[in-house]
Amino acid sequence: MTTSLPSPSAAALAHSEQLSVLIRQDIARQGGWIPFARFMELALYAPGLGYYTAGAHKLGAAGDFTTAPELSTLFGRTLAGQLIEVMQASTPHILELGAGSGKLALDILGELERRNALPESYSILEVSADLRERQQALLNEKLPHLAARVFWLDALPERISGAVIGNEVLDALPVHLLHWTNGRILERGVMNTGNGFTWQDREPEDAVLLAFAQTIDATDDYLSEVSLAACGLVASLCERMDKGALLFIDYGFGAREYYHAQRDRGTLMCHYRHHAHDDPFYLPGLQDITAHVDFTAIAEAAIDHGAHFLGYTSQAHFLFNNGVMDFLKEVSPDDLKTYLPLSAQLQKLTSPAEMGELFKVIALGKGMEQPLTGFLRGDLSRLL
Repeated sequence: MTTSLPSPSAAALAHSEQLSVLIRQDIARQGGWIPFARFMELALYAPGLGYYTAGAHKLGAAGDFTTAPELSTLFGRTLAGQLIEVMQASTPHILELGAGSGKLALDILGELERRNALPESYSILEVSADLRERQQALLNEKLPHLAARVFWLDALPERISGAVIGNEVLDALPVHLLHWTNGRILERGVMNTGNGFTWQDREPEDAVLLAFAQTIDATDDYLSEVSLAACGLVASLCERMDKGALLFIDYGFGAREYYHAQRDRGTLMCHYRHHAHDDPFYLPGLQDITAHVDFTAIAEAAIDHGAHFLGYTSQAHFLFNNGVMDFLKEVSPDDLKTYLPLSAQLQKLTSPAEMGELFKVIALGKGMEQPLTGFLRGDLSRLL
């Protein structure tokens, strides 16, 4: 219940109302109804007002949720080993999509420097000017001598080679909501009530969306999501890639589990000050809105655009395969102040009850002949 959530400040409420006015204006321009994907796009990415484009802290203890890089340096340091393998098989370049606070880039670059395996360039595609400033400040403070290797991009490069990483990127892309009812497929959209927003279902107008929905064997009165945006991003990356690999880490399932009969209310979730709830209309611009990833659709989008499937496994198996335990062994168990927190972080990253099983890693690429170490054990491709 949103009534139990922490109260925002007056300034935050004013910010949310400003974004709500913008969304209501957009609804009016579109004839009184917009697809939920459009609502989610504006709520998260409206210039200067959306959740990811405004200046509020989003990550860590002071924000709304915590990601693996914020939780522990073990995540980025372990991922660095897989990136070395990709760069050695392609070119020494890394592209990170949506770098958050910059913590993952910091940990990766620090570990690559320790291993004498720095890339020629580390590019960051970041749509948020605020987050870009924070990333630049962090890297300039911690790794100023590597500044010449780090670049920020406003759009995808025309050609891509090397390693591409996206940690919790796909789940934050807008999704269409669908409602299967009485033998029909309807798209759930948003209307303006005057002082808020409400749902209304309509016949889908997007032929691609409808075609995708018709492939899903859903029960009656079934709600779920389709992320055309995530598939589109992966398709664009694969079309531009000459040689290398895409690595996406996110929470989600293969299609059979994603659209399981028992998951009849979908996976849409909102995050506000470390509280999770299911009301996307609550305080637009002040909360994150996410949906789980359909990894089958992601794999198919990549294959349809010239890439090859390289692996799919849980975050736990990926980290163990890439030697996360070696970093724990660097610390003596007698050094309790260092060892115990590190051990607790490892538990959160790999435990089935925490991030270990819900989060998956998928690899897709071109020209990669050798198997990637992160997927040598714990193969989950049968679930796609």
